[in-house]
Parts: sequence; structure tokens; C-alpha cells
Amino acid sequence: MQLATREEPAAPVPDDLEKAYQNHSGLVFRTAYRITGNAADAEDVLQTVFLRLVRRDAAAAVLENQESYLRRAAVNTALDIVRSKQIARSVPLEDAPARSVTEPSDEASREAKDCLRRALAQLNHREAEVFTLRFFEGHSNPEIARMLGISQVHVAVILHRSRKQLQKEVRSYMGGRS
Repeated sequence: MQLATREEPAAPVPDDLEKAYQNHSGLVFRTAYRITGNAADAEDVLQTVFLRLVRRDAAAAVLENQESYLRRAAVNTALDIVRSKQIARSVPLEDAPARSVTEPSDEASREAKDCLRRALAQLNHREAEVFTLRFFEGHSNPEIARMLGISQVHVAVILHRSRKQLQKEVRSYMGGRS
């Protein structure tokens, strides 16, 4: 007489993880790079996301909707890195390079991007995730709603609130200027 046994979900097979890596590592890297603005940090995010899959046996969740899960993991991990680097990097005025008013500056562009990253890091995970999916990844509100399992109205509300919060944060970083 054989005893009926309940089948346990199978542990992720290394082939499944390798396939997930091959199919989605570019997506994870690009998502992380858009948030961190740094290739080394994006590589760290890529490594962290896939190591978490191995350690937590989260591959079962990934197998159902790999792209959505990995994108969300990349956004959250990248934001954690940006938040961990919230060290003030100020330069005394006398040490700042002089620039012409009419001369375009890569430095100014970089400062604006860094300012946005710092402000984005002040949002909660859901707000930052929705904002990133909309404005960095270019997804529509209906697509974001499907990815996150929330309503389109909720996406719109989150975007509205996060934009207002980002405006406030950016103004504070810029010393009250618009």
C-alpha cells in the first residue's frame, strides 16, 4: 500500500534561474542604471536581484511573471542603493569651478540628475516604483496597473502624489529655487 504524499513545490532548478538570467538580465541592468545612473551600481543591483532568487527560492514567483517581478526587484534594489548613498557631497563655493552663464554644462546636467535621484530615494517603495515604471521605463498607466495588480486610478493617484513630493524635494535640494 502506497501512502499518498503531498507534492512540495520543486526547488528552483539552476537551468530555470539561468534561463531567467539570460532572458531578463538586460532588463534588470537597464532599469537599475536608469535609477542609479552608474554602471557599477547597476551591476550590483543585477547581482543582488539574482542572488536573492537563489537564496530565497523566489524563483517560483519569478516563473509566473518573470519580467514584472524582476523589474520590481530591480527598482527596489536600485532605490536602496541610492538611499544608502545619501551622503552630502558639498563643495565649498571657492572650490567650485567657474562657468559661463551661456556655456552648457555636463556638470549641471549631472547635478540635476543626482538631485532627482536623491529626491526619488525619499519616496516610499511603491511611489518610487510607479514613478520609475512610468517616467524612466515609459510604461503607460494601464500597463503599470497590470504589472502591479492595482487599478489605473490608483496608479494615477500615486503618480500625482509622487510628482508633488518630488517637486517639493527637488526645490529643497535646490535651495528653494524653482
